[in-house]
Amino acid sequence: MAAGRVYSAMRPSGRLHLGNLFGALENWVRLQDDYECFFGVADIHALTTLQGTAQVAEIVPNTYEMVLDWLAAGLDPERSVLYVQSHVPEVLTLSMLLGMSTPLGWLLRVPTFKDRVRQMGEDEEHIPYGLVGYPVLQTADVILYKADRVPVGIDQVPHIEISREIVRRFNRLYGDTFPEPQALLTESPSIVGTDGKNKMSKSLDNHIELAATEEETLKRVKSMVTDPQRARRTDPGRPEVCNVYALHKIFNPHLLDDVYAKCTTAAIGCVEDKQQLADGINRYLGPFRERRRELAEKPEVVREVLADGAARASAVARATIAEVYERMGLAPR
Repeated sequence: MAAGRVYSAMRPSGRLHLGNLFGALENWVRLQDDYECFFGVADIHALTTLQGTAQVAEIVPNTYEMVLDWLAAGLDPERSVLYVQSHVPEVLTLSMLLGMSTPLGWLLRVPTFKDRVRQMGEDEEHIPYGLVGYPVLQTADVILYKADRVPVGIDQVPHIEISREIVRRFNRLYGDTFPEPQALLTESPSIVGTDGKNKMSKSLDNHIELAATEEETLKRVKSMVTDPQRARRTDPGRPEVCNVYALHKIFNPHLLDDVYAKCTTAAIGCVEDKQQLADGINRYLGPFRERRRELAEKPEVVREVLADGAARASAVARATIAEVYERMGLAPR
């Protein structure tokens, strides 16, 4: 028996990178062993930043590339529900109904909202309603399927609390309908980007794609920033401040002692060190890349997986909305 129901989602950003793999995807694969899992492509959420026909046109191809990565990494459509958010429109109904009882002040105080407004550099007159209501739709995503677990890192726990508050308020007003989502804490290594200072991110172009070729991977690794004080090949290095060494811990643990000794004595240069890292990454991702190539030869597989997932998700969603209508005293559907 499953220990509970898990919900999580990713915005359709296209091909995933090492940060996505270790920050979420590998954990999703493990969760399938113990939980009933719903994993969504959050295309409606993407509309808060993608504006206009040209940008929105990226969503469908990006979804295809991302789901290829999901399947190649080990998400199993027989054990998990994989679907696209907009293919289950009941989530929009639930989001609107939740919004009717969610105080605006709660949403305006969410730290991520304030951060996003700063990043956008827009005044309040131009902030889209969808950005303000993002936590409400996010809550609807989770509770539409009566999920009681949301996998997050320790820094994301405050994001779950707003969903818990929204659920508590709805349950208090209309009766015990939804479980309060619980944060399912996950351990994941911090993956710093090739710039050596920021979290790996496609928007910062400091990422290494999972589906990259071996040559592309080597090129990316060669661009990595290492110890800034090691200006010459003959200068001893400081592995403890080097991002290449940090990634060796994941991809070449058997080389750690040797790399440390040679780096600190200048017996190895950064070029040779980066080659070893690229070899380790390519070796680690080899099976993933082979599975992905095989899946890409059958493009109908992704469409079939998402269609089946939407059908399974819709069955649960319709039952939930029927219950919500009854609880709220709305006309029967």
